[in-house]
Amino acid sequence: MNRNQPPEERPADRYHHGDLRTALIRAADEILAEHGLEGFSLREAARRAGVSAAAPAHHFGGAAGLLSEVAVLGFQELAKNLQVDASQGTPTQRLRLQGMGYVRFAMTYPGRFQLMFRRDLLSPDHPALQEAGRRALLLLEETIRAIRSLPNQQPLDPQAQAALLATWSTVHGFAHLALDGKLAHLSAGAPLDDLLAQVLESQWPDP
Repeated sequence: MNRNQPPEERPADRYHHGDLRTALIRAADEILAEHGLEGFSLREAARRAGVSAAAPAHHFGGAAGLLSEVAVLGFQELAKNLQVDASQGTPTQRLRLQGMGYVRFAMTYPGRFQLMFRRDLLSPDHPALQEAGRRALLLLEETIRAIRSLPNQQPLDPQAQAALLATWSTVHGFAHLALDGKLAHLSAGAPLDDLLAQVLESQWPDP
């Protein structure tokens, strides 16, 4: 920071009432979007926010705390992509739409997606992260319940649990393969959406 800069223009003076915290989260999110996990550092996040290298540790306790806040944003955005109105077809059709939404999120926010499930980089007891992850998965669970006609209060039976895990594994694995460029030879030039639709239809065909 330029000490000769007028006080009213110094970067740190722009942040009041929690704005610095938001700025650091935004900076970390931008780094992940541009350079992935390998390009992230607390020092770079601080530099982008215009504050000292010690500021992220002061506000978040370290890299895990800051990255957990970005992961919260990721799960919140994922939940938006998993929200499918009941009017959009049968439960099976809605589950396929959710699968498309899951992969669409991953392709749109690869940095967040690669971070969200890295327990080694996140704070395991972060309350907001736990809640955001639970809410996102619950949207898939609710559709599985509708397919199997299970009330919301009733625990998933073994078959429903297996269906939930199979669906999650399918779209999660597809997203990783797509991001790694491993599906180009299988799509034969067709859009990835078409390939994903075929995969989901084979797993969840119309009754």
